[in-house]
Amino acid sequence: MSKAQETAQKLIQEHDVAIFSKSYCPYCRKAKIIIKGLELDESRVGILELDEMGQEGADIQDYLEKETGQRTVPSVWIKQKFIGGSSDLAAISEDKLLEMVN
Repeated sequence: MSKAQETAQKLIQEHDVAIFSKSYCPYCRKAKIIIKGLELDESRVGILELDEMGQEGADIQDYLEKETGQRTVPSVWIKQKFIGGSSDLAAISEDKLLEMVN
């Protein structure tokens, strides 16, 4: 298992919500705002800013593309299930998201 795969899997497995993001991305910002609105304990949400991780961030993005078929960010996971990107997340009602997380 590569370091990128280990890092990605650890984030997904250790958090109810995992977001792979880029700090400058407006769609990532939107996804993080939606999740923040759920008012979950911070320990339940894991976020990696791939653009701030150098080559490992690029390697994680490559790994996520192999796993999901999606190269773009954000890459949102809830309870180890791939949800999709920002528009996929936004299409789910807040009540449904809370149900999924809890």
